Amino acid sequence: MRGKQAPKRDIYPDPKFNNTQITKFINYIMTHGKKSIAQKVVYSSFEIISKKTKQDPLDVFDKALKNVGPSLEVRGRRIGGANYQIPYPVRQERKFTISCRWIITAAKKRKGKSMAEKLAMEIMDAATEQGEAYKKKIDTHRMAEANRAFAHFARY
Repeated sequence: MRGKQAPKRDIYPDPKFNNTQITKFINYIMTHGKKSIAQKVVYSSFEIISKKTKQDPLDVFDKALKNVGPSLEVRGRRIGGANYQIPYPVRQERKFTISCRWIITAAKKRKGKSMAEKLAMEIMDAATEQGEAYKKKIDTHRMAEANRAFAHFARY
């Protein structure tokens, strides 16, 4: 690695819920720098969640992130001319990033009317351990379990 590592920027909490995780989630949804549109999508999906589940949308969101975040992932590594899929534990920060990414991509694939509705449905499904994002976590864990024999190649 050349040069210095870029410093971590301070992320300010979002205006409505005063939560930095929601700000990061909004930033992941944002395309072409249109933050106000991304905020509208996230906040309207939270309204849909509160109407349908009669629960606090922050609790549902946190539970969804916790359910979708993987604890193990596999990385490819070339050893002696062969490529091995080696299971590694996932850091907390990366777990949040992966779970957000999986929820957003699963919501984009869904059939529905608006992005807010699709996102709300995917978050509710992830909170109840269903949906495509949760299945992706299960598949990742299954892959890591299948390649557990190569765990001794991992460098920590």
